[in-house]
Amino acid sequence: MKSTDQKKKMVVCYGEVLWDIFPTQTKPGGAPMNVAYHLHKLGIDSRMISRVGNDEAGEKLLKLLTDWDIPTENCQIDQTYETGKVIATVLPGNEMSYSIHSPVAWDFIAPKINYNSLVSEADAFVFGSLVTRNDTSRETLYQLIEKAKFNVFDVNLRQPFYSPETIKYLLGKCNLLKLNEVELKLISSWFTNEKNEEETSVRFLQDEFDIDEVIVTKGAEGASYYTQTECFIFPAFKVKAKDTCGSGDSFLAAFLAKKLENETPETGMVYATGLGAFVASHEGACPAYDLSKLESFISQKQVMTI
Repeated sequence: MKSTDQKKKMVVCYGEVLWDIFPTQTKPGGAPMNVAYHLHKLGIDSRMISRVGNDEAGEKLLKLLTDWDIPTENCQIDQTYETGKVIATVLPGNEMSYSIHSPVAWDFIAPKINYNSLVSEADAFVFGSLVTRNDTSRETLYQLIEKAKFNVFDVNLRQPFYSPETIKYLLGKCNLLKLNEVELKLISSWFTNEKNEEETSVRFLQDEFDIDEVIVTKGAEGASYYTQTECFIFPAFKVKAKDTCGSGDSFLAAFLAKKLENETPETGMVYATGLGAFVASHEGACPAYDLSKLESFISQKQVMTI
């Protein structure tokens, strides 16, 4: 039985906060911020380390975080560079093309003394690969990784903003790795010319970089979770997707939240696939919801699956 006075778990998310500018609307974005939002919704004390510009776009992002009850004291304000934004363009066949502006404020996250204690006290430290595109934010990340007790690497490969050398370095520093099947194939190709099955590729990365846990997301095909000795495969909940933006971030948040609550991998994966499907069935990466609404959604989808 869980203690009712148990201290709330705390997770620090590091990296980009920005605005996704679509043809018909503008939405808040950035994988770390999406993860922080959903962690908070799931009862985790989530913190955000980032940087915005001294502009209206930055003010709106900070206000949004405040409205979500996510502390903003660790979000720096840049006097030179503007708040990050991504321009989304619709291509033939309803495919999307994204132009990530550079350089912007979150490229220049500077080290702060208080960050060291914040990260060292956190139950987990979440970061992605996009934030490493600039030397300043990358070096700050490298310092904080050494302070964390549990590193969560959420791979987010966006051309041309990554290098194999940086990805390999981060692989060697993480305890939990989350990536999609396309990223798994690409990263695996850096080591071998053979087209290996998923599990073979995952086991190679675990052995090569001493990674305890790996999550592979596969969109409508579900997801897999690997420990050093076990593999759990979960199908996706069937939904009519309105917008898949941020569903992977919500997946990670749900799995991590349940892990920190000492739930079983099965429970974690059910919540993760459930929240990922819920987000995909709504517009935007951070739709409004509460736990009861999410649990009702998961219960209904489980019945339909059975």
